[in-house]
Amino acid sequence: MIDPGTFESLRPYLFSVAYRMLGSAAESEDVVQDAWLRSAAAPDGLASAKAWLTTVVTRLCLDRLKSSRMQREDYVGPWLPTPVATDDDDSPPSFEPVVDEQSLERRYGLVESVSLAFLQALEALTPTQRAVLLLRDAFDYSAAEVGAVLDTSEGNVRIIHHRARRAIEAYEQCRAAPTPARRARTIRVLRQFVDLLTAGDVAAIERMLAADAKAVTDGGGEFTASPIPIVGAFRVARFFSRLAASRTGRVDVEFRSINRQAAAVFGFPQARGRRAPRLLLSVDLDRAGSIANVWVIASATKLARIS
Repeated sequence: MIDPGTFESLRPYLFSVAYRMLGSAAESEDVVQDAWLRSAAAPDGLASAKAWLTTVVTRLCLDRLKSSRMQREDYVGPWLPTPVATDDDDSPPSFEPVVDEQSLERRYGLVESVSLAFLQALEALTPTQRAVLLLRDAFDYSAAEVGAVLDTSEGNVRIIHHRARRAIEAYEQCRAAPTPARRARTIRVLRQFVDLLTAGDVAAIERMLAADAKAVTDGGGEFTASPIPIVGAFRVARFFSRLAASRTGRVDVEFRSINRQAAAVFGFPQARGRRAPRLLLSVDLDRAGSIANVWVIASATKLARIS
């Protein structure tokens, strides 16, 4: 049995593993709670409670991912992770934020591995590839340690890891390190983007966007949203200008830290019908400082955790 105090000290870490695996805060909490129940059956004299619990949580997440693949395939429109508020910077720890772009190599730290862009990129992986990539590159486990977690050989882990990296090559090509300077710039750009939306300045919005900018809107089938990603600076600018123009009455805007990224939460007190009463909007910048991605979550189910 694992001591309750030891488990509680590891709970934030276990949640951080589960959330990166599942992209759902509610499911991650369920997994961690299930791990707590199973910890009563842990063998005595464990060399590492953390290693044992990591194995339990990872395998529980694999089971959930394998059973939920069909649900995600049937999801209405694009699927984005459930956002988690990190305003107080108290989200589950894993690694310190990356500050040196030259030392990144292929490893993902605390900030990047919980970003909407990274979690969305992981959707291209199989459940096992996802586990291997996260444990190796986000949580810094050795191939031998990952092999023990997944009950496979070290050589097989290396093969899976290589294939997982190839599967997210598109993300790697556009990857911009989340340095403090870039994060600060993202906040400024987001505020400017929101101001231009309010002003309805399509041309200025377009100038802020990269030529191949992409907008992804997740309404979860609950509210009207684009069923496919919108690609191209002009199309994205026109989409958001029309979206802003379609909203009348009072609009409340609050800037928050969501998944350790700057985000704007829009409240529409007078929303009716298929229009979402709230929207969460976040942006990613490319290496040149232009907006590469715009993420919009309108699903009330997913935004329920954002007060």
